Amino acid sequence: MKTYPRSLCRLLLALVPAILLTIAPPAYALPEPPPAAIAQVSTDQKAKLLSGEVIVAISSMQEGVTGVTGQIYIAAPPQKVWEAITDYDNHKNFVPNVLESGVLADNGNEKIMFEKGKSGVFLFQKKVYTKMKVWGEQSKRLYFQQIEGDFQVYRGEWILDDHQGKGTFLTYRAEVKPDFFAPQFAVRNVQERDCPRMMMAMKKQAETLLLKTENTRQPVTRSQKNAAGSSQS
Repeated sequence: MKTYPRSLCRLLLALVPAILLTIAPPAYALPEPPPAAIAQVSTDQKAKLLSGEVIVAISSMQEGVTGVTGQIYIAAPPQKVWEAITDYDNHKNFVPNVLESGVLADNGNEKIMFEKGKSGVFLFQKKVYTKMKVWGEQSKRLYFQQIEGDFQVYRGEWILDDHQGKGTFLTYRAEVKPDFFAPQFAVRNVQERDCPRMMMAMKKQAETLLLKTENTRQPVTRSQKNAAGSSQS
């Protein structure tokens, strides 16, 4: 029987965990974030968005995946739009069809959050749950991907394009495929209906946050001070 030096045996034992880690698949795999596009919103689109239009495009992708893109102009800087999008604990209070929401883990630049909602059209009605990882570059781009839940595919991004320091062109892009029976035409109909409502909700919330900030910072005028003094006397 062939024997090995004790030092060699120790080395082999030390390498076993590293070898297993390279073989074993991760619990979930996230794609590398795609590079930022040079121009997210075209000149023609900007004119429509500035006039108040919400632009939504739906596409059928491979393997039953539905692609959705939504765009809207928000009269608030990217910082306020970012605050609305990332206010996960509060989504249930202003995003349509969201019943419950919140942050499960906060690791700084990336978070784990969940949402429970209702979705469907005609006879296809269902409550859905998704647990997602979200990460990105603050006030510019936010990526999201489901790591557990009722979808085979649910991933995408929010893109915030600053407009003259006072407004934001907000773009939402997602790829969706439920993990339950739902014809693709039904998924398309749901996205065509719900995407504009979600974009409008983000717009309203961001503009409300901006208004609250401006009201807090608004200086007290001399006439207001005089009125306050006369009332106290």
